[in-house]
Amino acid sequence: QVQLVESGGGLVQAGGSLRLSCVVSGRTFNFYTMGWFRQAPGKEREFVATIKSTGTDTSYADSLKDRFTISRDNARNTVYLQMNSLKPEDTAVYFCARAAMWYGGRGPSRPYEYDAWGQGTQVNVSS
Repeated sequence: QVQLVESGGGLVQAGGSLRLSCVVSGRTFNFYTMGWFRQAPGKEREFVATIKSTGTDTSYADSLKDRFTISRDNARNTVYLQMNSLKPEDTAVYFCARAAMWYGGRGPSRPYEYDAWGQGTQVNVSS
């Protein structure tokens, strides 16, 4: 059973930065596309970013692409999310997830396209 463990969340002031990490167990990390989602209280889970298994392709939610950067280190079985210029509306639980496929010209952006999830890490941005 694969395990995904997020870390790096916390409380930050508006305008600040955080770097989230997600470590994935097992030896097949480099075969999978990885993604980040977030969920604020009372809202649906929202796509943030995704990165192809090789790290050569990425895709972002349009509203976040100028501030967030996804990356991965296959040697460390880790995917990262660098978040800059944070805003109070970025407050949410952030989840990493694993997908089996990169769909043609776009990465997977829907929760059902992912087959394994972490427990999430809380990010709180104060105004």
